[in-house]
Amino acid sequence: MKGSSNVRVECYAGYRGEETPRRFYYSERRVEVLKVVDRWLAPDHRYFKLQALDGTYILRHDMGAGNWDLALYAARPLEIDSGGMSRLEEGSGEE
Repeated sequence: MKGSSNVRVECYAGYRGEETPRRFYYSERRVEVLKVVDRWLAPDHRYFKLQALDGTYILRHDMGAGNWDLALYAARPLEIDSGGMSRLEEGSGEE
């Protein structure tokens, strides 16, 4: 598990060795990643846009220092229908 002072991230290393967040902790909360919506590189950082039950998060990974930061949180909870399936709230659109 890697981490900075405000975010701890548990990752899965894929077949190419790239770390992908699976869950993270901040403010004593555990957040399970449902989907990696997007990822992109900057000169010194990697960014991950993640969907969780309570909304969308963007995590920033400082590759040199190994630190993670929460760059953005947008509350957009998923609805769970009677069949146990989750879907984005009406009007939020899928990305």
